[in-house]
Amino acid sequence: MFSKLERKIAFRYLGAKRRGFGSVISWVSLIGIMLGVATLIVVMSVMGGFHDTLLGRIIGMNGHVVVYHQDGAISDFDFLIDKMKQNKIVSTHATAIVPIAEGQVMATAGGNNTGAMIRGIRMSDLQKKTNSGTRIYGKPLDGIRDGELVAGASLTRALRVTIGDNISLVSANAATPTPFGSMPRIMSYPVMSSFFMGMYEYDSGYIFMPLETAQKYLNIGNAVTHIDLFLENPEDTTAVQKSLLELLPDGFVVRDWRELNRGFVGALQVESNVMFLILMLIVIVAAFNIISSLVMLVKDKNKDIAVLRTFGVSRKSMMRIFILSGTSIGVIGTFFGTIFGVLIAIYIEPIRQFVQMLTGRDLFPAELYYLSELPSKLELSSVAGIAVLAIALSFLATLYPAWKAANTDPVEVLRNE
Repeated sequence: MFSKLERKIAFRYLGAKRRGFGSVISWVSLIGIMLGVATLIVVMSVMGGFHDTLLGRIIGMNGHVVVYHQDGAISDFDFLIDKMKQNKIVSTHATAIVPIAEGQVMATAGGNNTGAMIRGIRMSDLQKKTNSGTRIYGKPLDGIRDGELVAGASLTRALRVTIGDNISLVSANAATPTPFGSMPRIMSYPVMSSFFMGMYEYDSGYIFMPLETAQKYLNIGNAVTHIDLFLENPEDTTAVQKSLLELLPDGFVVRDWRELNRGFVGALQVESNVMFLILMLIVIVAAFNIISSLVMLVKDKNKDIAVLRTFGVSRKSMMRIFILSGTSIGVIGTFFGTIFGVLIAIYIEPIRQFVQMLTGRDLFPAELYYLSELPSKLELSSVAGIAVLAIALSFLATLYPAWKAANTDPVEVLRNE
């Protein structure tokens, strides 16, 4: 695309040790693009890590696909689960199908009370669902029996109860009919285990119990409120939803994790997009600096351009010379910015710890963010996209100065010399 002469002149202009404001702007442009690309890669990687970690924790205890019935409880859930497992698409994507009995209650103990969500689940399923970061205190999950509870650590602190103490659960939905009207169902159960998951929503508001205990308490017989399906890839919900809607009888509602967490997922996406646009301004400012640098270069090399034109160098060749000169700034800045950004994204946690050691301040408090380390997820597609965008902006920034150089009138320039 570029001839040997064009490359030689372009790189001579690029590497010229000229003094003045134009040279400074060239360096500022290169450093600006380098910092912009590196910052974008690091921030997008950290936000990607946050996105996956938080969604993993939120979705971790909920199904990727959830099956409800519009009339409430699902009585023939074992038959439906067997039917789902026999479906080819569902069995291919689903790693677990878990029946759940759930309801809202008020938990009280020793004069303290708080709202909570009780969730009845088979303890074997709960043990599989708890991730490696979940800490269990007290009795192991496989030892929990009918009539025993597993409560969130923050909830037990709010109620000021310890392992073995009783919690009274009050539910208006599972009301008991009496001659004087319906009375809220009040039952007391011992807390035999507590858990710390790292998500405030669960640690402060969830109580797990064996499925049979929840069925008795909620007075729903041998039924469940919904069925959770856990998929190997959480993104494959569309095919599973479609298959379930065709498989299940009328009256069933099938939702995926995006619908159930629409507000949270939307907020993360908006935050990611806004941060990308804000940080992209660094690269755009650097691209404008390239324009300034090349305009000054054209002005500085006016006589050289006129002489080259008189020697037969075409306008297209002059344009390509300055396009190559300016784009090279963007390519070099993007190259080093990509390397720095990738290295920082990979070693973000050791860097954080080193900065904390130097400053003596906790830059990422675990009690505030509920994460023990700064997450980072480096995606090659994202890195490549940022690099291509930075180079494209650099190329666009060269078009006007290159056009100005190509349209220089050699007669006018040499007449004034």
